[in-house]
Amino acid sequence: MTSELLNQALVEEATKKSGLIWVKGPGVPARALWHAWHEGAACVVGDGPGEQPLPGLADGGLAEVTVRSKDKGGRLVSWSAKVVELVSGSEEWEATVAELKGKRLNAPDGEAMPARWARECRVLRLEPTGTTAPLPDGSLAEAPLPSPATTRQPIPAGLPRLLLKKKRRQRR
Repeated sequence: MTSELLNQALVEEATKKSGLIWVKGPGVPARALWHAWHEGAACVVGDGPGEQPLPGLADGGLAEVTVRSKDKGGRLVSWSAKVVELVSGSEEWEATVAELKGKRLNAPDGEAMPARWARECRVLRLEPTGTTAPLPDGSLAEAPLPSPATTRQPIPAGLPRLLLKKKRRQRR
C-alpha cells in the first residue's frame, strides 16, 4: 500500500512539474506533448489545425507516459494511462480547457481558443492506472520521425568573405 501511494505521488508531482511528457499510444512511436495536470490526470489538447497531433490515442485506450525532469531532461518515471476523451461543452471539459488555456503558448487566436478547440480539436485526459514501469538500463533513444525539415546545408560560397570583411573593418 505504501509503495502504491509513493508511486502515485511520484507520478503526480513529476508530471505537474514537467513541461513536456512523452506519450506512446499502441502501435505508434512516443511523441512529446505539452500538457496540464488537472484533477488527477495529465490533460492534452490536439488533432486540430495548429495544435499538436495525438496519434494512437483513442477514447478508452491505453497509453504509456514518460515524464522527464524539467531541469536535466532525464527520465523520472514512466506510467500507464487510460485515455478518456472529454465531451465538448461538458462541465469537466470546461474546467480542463480553462487549465489548458493557461498553459498554451503562442496561440494564434487568444481568447477565441476554447471555441476553436470545441469545434476542431480533441481534449483528452490521461488518467494514471496505478502502474509504473521500472527505469530502463539503456537510453531507449529512437530515431527521429521522418520530416522534410533539414538542419545541415552547405554554407553559401560568399559567406566566408563577408565574415572576413567584418573582422578587417573592426581592426581598423
